[in-house]
Amino acid sequence: MKTTHAFIALAITSMALSAASAVAAEEAYSLTLKDHKFSPAELIIPADKRVKVTVKNLDSTPAEFESDDFKAEKVIPAGKQVDIHIGPLKAGTYEFHDEYHEAASKTHLSVK
Repeated sequence: MKTTHAFIALAITSMALSAASAVAAEEAYSLTLKDHKFSPAELIIPADKRVKVTVKNLDSTPAEFESDDFKAEKVIPAGKQVDIHIGPLKAGTYEFHDEYHEAASKTHLSVK
């Protein structure tokens, strides 16, 4: 019976480590928001991969990162940053913006 319990414990530990390494292997990108404009103006990420994008809001007002194209929505308090997980997405161009200042902030994500 001890052997069965040890095997189950080893299997669970192995699955947990695999999941942790998958998260750690996620590619990371950065965006800043200043004067209601994203920088870089075009973010390029790989197709068919999940990525983490850290968005830092350098403005003195809150922002809301939003995309209807890849279904993302997250409020970023003034002077703070948030991580947004995107994908996996197929190759193409996807629009995103600050919901509170859409006209000034509208830009796109290129997936290649």
